[in-house]
Amino acid sequence: MARRSIEVPGLRHNAPIPQASVVGNLLVSGGISPVDPETGTTPEDTDEQAAMAFANVRRVLAAAGGTPDDVVKCTVFVQDRAIRPVVDKYWLEMFPDEASRPARHMLRTELQGRMQLQLEIIAVLGQPR
Repeated sequence: MARRSIEVPGLRHNAPIPQASVVGNLLVSGGISPVDPETGTTPEDTDEQAAMAFANVRRVLAAAGGTPDDVVKCTVFVQDRAIRPVVDKYWLEMFPDEASRPARHMLRTELQGRMQLQLEIIAVLGQPR
């Protein structure tokens, strides 16, 4: 089994953990945060955080050679479930086809600093479109 670590410049943190790991065509991510890879900061606004987190999902997928079409499961960790409409806005932008969306689960949890959400994905890379 050959495992490949996926790193995205600017999303690296202090822990020795990659953003994702790939075995064969299966990608499993760790927590994908709403950190701006250019500045290393987390936006204040919840809407901006959601936009950044979903953009970072795209960055992780691209670094692995994938696209949002490859995502089969997404877990959304939130500080407050009241942000579901904000998450749904970016979810629908990323996955507009109601006949082809990944599974999703939202869990309330404590997150670091001022983070309001964090995403985790499972993807099968290179699926026929």
